[in-house]
Amino acid sequence: MAAMILYPAIDLKDGQCVRLLRGEMSAATVFNADPADQARQWERAGFAWIHLVDLNGAIEGKPVNGAAVESILRAIEVPAQLGGGIRDLARIEDWLAKGISRVILGTVALTKPALVKEACKRFPGRIAVGIDARGGRVATEGWVKTSETTAEDLARAFADAGVAAIIYTDIDRDGALMGVNVAATAALARATAIPVIASGGVAGLADVEALKADGRIAGVVIGRALYDGRIDAAKALKVAA
Repeated sequence: MAAMILYPAIDLKDGQCVRLLRGEMSAATVFNADPADQARQWERAGFAWIHLVDLNGAIEGKPVNGAAVESILRAIEVPAQLGGGIRDLARIEDWLAKGISRVILGTVALTKPALVKEACKRFPGRIAVGIDARGGRVATEGWVKTSETTAEDLARAFADAGVAAIIYTDIDRDGALMGVNVAATAALARATAIPVIASGGVAGLADVEALKADGRIAGVVIGRALYDGRIDAAKALKVAA
């Protein structure tokens, strides 16, 4: 069975590393005021990738935590993927030039699918699509709005575009430590040939084991459970390998 990649999440709000509860900006817990230090800790723990989200940027539609992201890129040698407020080609190109290995496009995947396809053509292997769903329907603009489009329909729309990965987040479980939605993630992985990365609700090692056992899921983003010690990094990495 192929290895599953674990992505420790660094969610950035007002320049700090935080975790939200179900995407609510008012329900933020600060875990580290120095995001670069946090990224170094995850790299030292053995993680091969870092997952970055500009939370303010996702809502405002433009990068807000750029300085924090750049400080992280200077601090680590492992690749990082970044989402949140990236909504045009110039911004994509800018972040890739600054050292981001993979850009995650969320809102524009729904509102400007042609932009995603163009970005995939220009930057092969470096564009991921973030599909954030509430009750199976795709949410946009920092999860403020929910559309009528299903996660599976949106994934199918990019079947031949060259998308490197889909990061699928179940918003209702995000930051809630309720357990990852393995069934919905596996269903999405079955519906598309694009590698699917699970996100949202990972509460313990059993979640990592369940995702790994499915055999179709390429990776998992882990947030709060790593920060509060419910998941031991070394054990999780062993399971995923």
